[in-house]
Amino acid sequence: MSGREPRIHGHCDARFAAVRTAFEENFRERGELGAAVAVTVHGETVVDLWGGWADTAGTRPWQRDTVVNVWSTTKGPVALCAHILADRGLLDFDAPVSAYWPEFAAAGKEKVLVRHLLSHRAGLAGLREPHSFADLCDWELTTTRLAATEPWWEPGTRSGYHALTYGFLVGEVVRRITGLLPGAFLEREVTGPLGIDFTVGLPEKEAGRAAELVHAPNPATADRAESFGRMPPVAVAAVTNPVIGAAGANTPEWRAAEIPAANGHGTARAVAALYGVFAGRGTLGGRRVLSPEAAERVREGQGRCRDLVLGAGFEHETEVALGLWLSGPNGSYGPNPRAFGHDGFGGSCGLSDPEAEVSLGYVMNRMGPHIADDPRKMALIEALYSAL
Repeated sequence: MSGREPRIHGHCDARFAAVRTAFEENFRERGELGAAVAVTVHGETVVDLWGGWADTAGTRPWQRDTVVNVWSTTKGPVALCAHILADRGLLDFDAPVSAYWPEFAAAGKEKVLVRHLLSHRAGLAGLREPHSFADLCDWELTTTRLAATEPWWEPGTRSGYHALTYGFLVGEVVRRITGLLPGAFLEREVTGPLGIDFTVGLPEKEAGRAAELVHAPNPATADRAESFGRMPPVAVAAVTNPVIGAAGANTPEWRAAEIPAANGHGTARAVAALYGVFAGRGTLGGRRVLSPEAAERVREGQGRCRDLVLGAGFEHETEVALGLWLSGPNGSYGPNPRAFGHDGFGGSCGLSDPEAEVSLGYVMNRMGPHIADDPRKMALIEALYSAL
């Protein structure tokens, strides 16, 4: 990679100079390759910065319109789809999933509620049978297998992170109601009308704008084997069936597929806008997307617990609301415990704080090794709140 120090582009209001400083420090001190950060306050963009390299070789500078796969940060926009339908009276979070998806009632799942899908409490964090990368790219196959499988634990009692299955579960309910996959529904209802540069998957014609993902350094093979050996079977199923990393996510097959838990592509500006819908209590750019009541409901906590999938990687309990994670006493999304957001595999993040009317989007291509709360993200959040 080029040894030149990357230039930072864009704008940052003087009041938020600390955010620019933290962003620059991410390159100098925290191994950033290419990245962007955007912040909105009271619906106005106050930070919109980008810099570094869109490729490992350091030959393509990160541009204003560079997009990148944001992994699980995609789950926020997918949750937004469900909340739009609920707001319109088309979806009842307290109804059984089988009311919309009859086949889902198989294998003891007749009492699984829609709210259990949104809060990672459905007991379907991973499939029991082998599921390949090609299988994952097949919507019908994946949803058929999820409908037929039995839960790993009693639904509704605990959360267990549905890393890949979340998007198929919530997304199939969206499809059954609207006839559209969640990516198309999001485009029709939100990103298209509001001009937000975010897609589930990536159209082939946009591939030239995509940053190359670079995987986090792998621990020694023996350490990895020992780590997997300590994981409960449900966690192994959730994170290794199939194993997807940077190499797979850089392929045309991944970008062409609809994997709504993990293959959203966009800019930091787009992430800040989408999470800004919640920060604005349902409005963005003067346009109402959700009623205030529906926007508030997204952070309706479902109970703190030690997550059955992520528990080995967290030293504390966490709480998932109806589609997003609460900041809580851990401060994952700033000092307001009622703030909320979602991290993406390797470091990306969307944040919403309705009390401060603040949203943040952070995207990058060099993936870190942290399950959540990547130091680069946390540095940006700390700098943001220091300026408020």
